[in-house]
Amino acid sequence: MIDGGEDGMAEQVLVRGEQVRRVAVASAIGTTIEWYDYFIYSTATALVFNKLFFPSLSPASGTLAAFATLGVGFVARPLGGIVWGHFGDRVGRKAMLVASLVLMGLATAAVGVLPTFAQAGVLAPVLLVVLRVLQGISAGGEWGGAALMAVEHAPAGRRGRYGSFSQIGVPAGLIIAQLVFFAVTSSLSPEDFRSWGWRVPFLVSLVLVVVGLVIRLRVAESPVFARLRETGERSRVPIADVLRRRPREVTVAALSFIANTALGYVFFAYLLSYGTSVLKLSNTTMLVEIIVGSVVWLVSIIAGAIWSDRVGRKRVYLVGSVLLVVWSIPFFLLVDTRQPWLLGVAVVVLNLGLGATYGPQSALFAELFEPRYRYSGASFAYAVGAVLGGGFAPLIATALQTSTGTSLSVSLYMVAVALISLGAVIAFPRSPVTTG
Repeated sequence: MIDGGEDGMAEQVLVRGEQVRRVAVASAIGTTIEWYDYFIYSTATALVFNKLFFPSLSPASGTLAAFATLGVGFVARPLGGIVWGHFGDRVGRKAMLVASLVLMGLATAAVGVLPTFAQAGVLAPVLLVVLRVLQGISAGGEWGGAALMAVEHAPAGRRGRYGSFSQIGVPAGLIIAQLVFFAVTSSLSPEDFRSWGWRVPFLVSLVLVVVGLVIRLRVAESPVFARLRETGERSRVPIADVLRRRPREVTVAALSFIANTALGYVFFAYLLSYGTSVLKLSNTTMLVEIIVGSVVWLVSIIAGAIWSDRVGRKRVYLVGSVLLVVWSIPFFLLVDTRQPWLLGVAVVVLNLGLGATYGPQSALFAELFEPRYRYSGASFAYAVGAVLGGGFAPLIATALQTSTGTSLSVSLYMVAVALISLGAVIAFPRSPVTTG
């Protein structure tokens, strides 16, 4: 009987371990696909949307208008955070993950079949904005669900490590997006790319979404939410509860994310436009630099998350936040040399800071909120931070550089947002609000 009991317990441990690994992989692959969809829009915005959807404007004004559509998606993200968060706390984490993936995939594929301004006039940019809003609503709830599924399945003491699987989907999606654009731009003439080649990355999304759905449908619901459902402790109006009970946590979490998302979008959206249009570097050179930086970002996310399990989330965040402050000025000084290897140094160091401030985020945000309104709290804080930081960062950077004629103005903007986040990180509680 004792042996049988021990065998049964061992089997349960093995099954539990397999389920945790499956959830981690599902979080990584699902968020990779979701953010691939999001980032191909950013890349296309930097490369061709100004010419295709705003051809009547000057090149600089067309770029500003294209980046404005990018920002519209961010404005919609808090709404997505509220909607997905409500049902994630009421219905379950898993169901919302599936729904957000479907919405993102369909909206992205629809961009790939949109008529351009030359074909449909003003209707074309209007439809582009509508689809971008749908992308934003989806992204507003995607991160929270993927992060909580990974963190709430994680073994004790490894929340940072397992939470990083949802985080690496961002640079992984960016890498795949850049590789797809690199393959398309290098195999087509500039004329063919502008004519129809830009649509290919968007249509590829349909295949990736099917893969993501198959994987996500196979994972089990979060054990934390399963307990909430059994005990009936779910919040009736989660967003109201979290704003009433944890306003300080929502505020510092949102502000802590401003620098990461603002400097992140300066790196992978604005830098691509700046390098090709202002510095006159080739699309290929800039795409390679973005890919290199993204690989460093991915590795540093994992390293930062594992480190946070050992020394604490706040300490890792502080290191990354300080690095983002001090590197913002050297970043563009190196970029402006037009030397690929110096540009590489600029993006590598920047992405070390981005990784340290993104790797521990899933575990940190989860630990700031009680389980009954955790999805709403984490998603809303993440979405608000994204709006305040990354929503209009490429637009602001473009406007600053255009009006001043120097990248130093962009660097000073980066320093300002990095200092805001550094202050928020200092205000974080030293220990988790909740360990449930």
